[in-house]
Amino acid sequence: MFLAMNRFKIAPGREADFVEIWKQRDTYLQDVPGFKSFNLMEGPKTEEYSLFASHSVWESEEAFNDWTHSEAFRKAHANAGNASTREIYLGHPQLELFKAVI
Repeated sequence: MFLAMNRFKIAPGREADFVEIWKQRDTYLQDVPGFKSFNLMEGPKTEEYSLFASHSVWESEEAFNDWTHSEAFRKAHANAGNASTREIYLGHPQLELFKAVI
């Protein structure tokens, strides 16, 4: 198993907008070989930001890497960071990758 997580710092008061973006977004993951599941997780809030994490589970690191070089990946990220939503995000997402060891 392989996990890929992106941590997002979201501007206070923009949490519902961020969640709506993800609800409306087509990730194109359903037909990707090796894809297992996806969740958008809400984390703690501070005065400066609300933390969210996208969490995807893959059969293997190779399956994840193959997806990142695929047409499905390009389509899923085509509108990322567009000007109309830029003020929602406080910086770039932080990618974290994990391999199962047990």
